[in-house]
Amino acid sequence: MAALDGLRILDMTQWEAGTACTQSLAWLGATVVKIEQPEVGDPGRGVGRNDGVDSEYFVNWNSNKRSVTFDLSSEKGRDLLLQMVPRYDVFVENYGPGVVEKLDIGYDVMRTVHPEIIYVRIKGFGTSGPYAHFKCMDMVAQAAAGAFSITGEPDGPPMRPGPTMGDAGTGVQAALAISAAYAQKLKTGEGQLIELSMQEAMTYYLRTAVSRTRFGQVATPRTGNGENPFVSLYPCSPGGPNDYVFVMAVNPRMWSAVCCALGQPELLSDPRFSTAQARHENRHLLFEEIGSWTRSHTKKECMSALAEEGVCASQVYETNELFTDPHLVERDFVHDVEHAVHGKVQLLGWPARMSKSHVAIEAAPLLGEHTDEVLAEDLGLSAEDIDELRTEGSIGSEMIKGSRS
Repeated sequence: MAALDGLRILDMTQWEAGTACTQSLAWLGATVVKIEQPEVGDPGRGVGRNDGVDSEYFVNWNSNKRSVTFDLSSEKGRDLLLQMVPRYDVFVENYGPGVVEKLDIGYDVMRTVHPEIIYVRIKGFGTSGPYAHFKCMDMVAQAAAGAFSITGEPDGPPMRPGPTMGDAGTGVQAALAISAAYAQKLKTGEGQLIELSMQEAMTYYLRTAVSRTRFGQVATPRTGNGENPFVSLYPCSPGGPNDYVFVMAVNPRMWSAVCCALGQPELLSDPRFSTAQARHENRHLLFEEIGSWTRSHTKKECMSALAEEGVCASQVYETNELFTDPHLVERDFVHDVEHAVHGKVQLLGWPARMSKSHVAIEAAPLLGEHTDEVLAEDLGLSAEDIDELRTEGSIGSEMIKGSRS
């Protein structure tokens, strides 16, 4: 039995923050039905594509879901959604400011048909305050939370971070809140409204940086790769753009381990490096000593040599290297999944391993793929009823036409 078996979610999310939330819960066993606009769907389906096929981006964020297409701007389409609501525990949306209000499917509306609904809203800046009406996407949230200001070289401009934590990080926080609200609902029978601001969510990932502000009195500086030779990035052979190893030797024992990995235990007694103060004063020499060694080895060799001696270190992985990394492969973190259009694809798994709960990863749905079966299961509609709704445009006809929007 999966951990969240029985939890049912209506997913009206798009792009990444909301889809990360609902996918996390699907991978824990929840039933997730994604509500999409006919012919268009989640705009994430079209990221970077030019052949009409769902994007790799969409496939990565929408595993283990079913897709239903309703025209919520029509009276019947909206009514279908509201008829489905009482059969679900959770509704999640992350549309821009005012969209849900315009469709008239807000929390007050939904709890009139389902008083126990857990209604989740993910917004860039929340639903109150002077920025509530501002539009937001991942990197905007990161800029608003301070992430840009601590990223980059000390004498350079602020820099955009690589990971999309503003979206995915907020989504996972929303999933945690939903899990808590569901546990509470099982005890009390009551639903509730959950709201997340992406700006606020991002600040959680900056708490270490915020811890250097003297409780809000000074700004945390940019440090780039730093001036500490024991916490730094070193070039490796053969000198490619990502042929580097990152070393994080944070205590005296690890300094000794670094010397052993370098094959130079005599450095421990060298008066230039024998004390912490001497190592700091001669740090440029240490950069040269360590860098000379790393440049004569591959990043994988450096990582292995340092790690085997007990030093925290990793090669700088390129993103495609994750799929062939022997460690991740042996741990079954890389999954082969059959997609209806892309064929066999590789997807990275869910990091939480639970001894009493397992959910196999399934491919992301095609647009509207499950409209008929969900309407039949949830509302008891006949094939004739569904055909009539499709003819009048209340639901999508993508699968009937075989089109890819």
